[in-house]
Amino acid sequence: MLQEQNFWHQTVGMPSESVSPQLPARVDVAVIGGGLTGLSAARALARRGAKVAVLEAETMGWGASSRNGGMVLTGLKLGMQTVAKRYGLDLARRLWQCSLEAIQLVEQIVRDEDIDCGFARTGHLLVASKPSHYAALETEVEYMDREFGHRLRLVSPSQQRSEIGSDAFFGGLVDEFSAGLNPARYAAGLAHAAGKAGALMCPGTRVTRLERRAGGFRVETAAGRVDAQRVLVATAGYTGAFTPALRCKIIPIGSFIIATERLREDVIRALDPKTRMIFDSKHYLHYFRTWDQRLIFGGRAAFFPENSSTVRRSAEILRQDMVKIFPRLREARIEYAWGGTLDFAFDTMAHVGELDGLVYSLGYAGHGVALGTYLGKTAAEAMFDGTLKDHPFNARSFPGAPLGLYSGWPWFLPFAGLWYRILDVIE
Repeated sequence: MLQEQNFWHQTVGMPSESVSPQLPARVDVAVIGGGLTGLSAARALARRGAKVAVLEAETMGWGASSRNGGMVLTGLKLGMQTVAKRYGLDLARRLWQCSLEAIQLVEQIVRDEDIDCGFARTGHLLVASKPSHYAALETEVEYMDREFGHRLRLVSPSQQRSEIGSDAFFGGLVDEFSAGLNPARYAAGLAHAAGKAGALMCPGTRVTRLERRAGGFRVETAAGRVDAQRVLVATAGYTGAFTPALRCKIIPIGSFIIATERLREDVIRALDPKTRMIFDSKHYLHYFRTWDQRLIFGGRAAFFPENSSTVRRSAEILRQDMVKIFPRLREARIEYAWGGTLDFAFDTMAHVGELDGLVYSLGYAGHGVALGTYLGKTAAEAMFDGTLKDHPFNARSFPGAPLGLYSGWPWFLPFAGLWYRILDVIE
């Protein structure tokens, strides 16, 4: 029977221990959001001796941090050729290097904190949905080698069965640097690490109001108030009304995942022979991988954030799409279906900076496992050191909606979804 539950949550209890019995009267830094960004920031700040409270509306790691596909990927949502054209090659190279350091940081934290989350450098496979997409991948391999010194490997259409058990694609590209993990176990381990470093974990502490005061901020929450010298906003796709200036810069987009029943080992080996993190080249993309002898299959089946209606509808859409790619799974049962909410900026780039006195790190667009960990740490350290203006992800403006036609409710998502589907047809 299909369970509308996050499969990853069945593998670990999301942490609520080490909870402060009551909010402290004052902290050096209040971190709003207990996902990967907030937990990484809290760990870094506490290790530097700051008094930190992590204010999370649900349980630690509750949101997209533990609901994603567990892919720890190189790069950004935008391809590096696009990034270089927009912002210049020098900045593009700095941002690319950050993405590599982000994966190394996740690996280091997992090792240093002994987090049992199955982290493995199995690489990622980008599969071409059309012959023209494969031609673009050929150009990408040459460009990344020439301009970034990063080696990628093409997989021709005739070779792709060595990488994926499907004939639905037209070759692909392998990046061996990427990794995979169990995101819920990683989020739980990072929460424990932040608490061990001295950060106060405050789940069930929904922030309702922020007030700028002399010497910092007063943070009103459902559990009481706390005064903070600095505030770091790490709310991603769940950015709320208490930070309206940031909320109108972030588009919350739903991403949905299904998990099959446990399959035979020979079937799993045929589907994903090298346990890659796999995603396709479409705008309306799919991403998938294997774990626990299951296929974990996700995509933008519905753009609106997750609720019981969008999860049920998305589960059926994703099952149909999965069978088109892997016809041998036509009779496989789907056991779990769930969703999470991603944070997209209007320029599809991640941003670090300060607005109205609030430090923020937002806009990962599906690359949050690595980037969220890295930018949480580096934004917190830059805030601590007074070097936030020099952060590579603070080198560009953080745009809002054109003409200011957006205040936080993404009314335009159905139109955006239709536009992406049209692009996938005509490109």
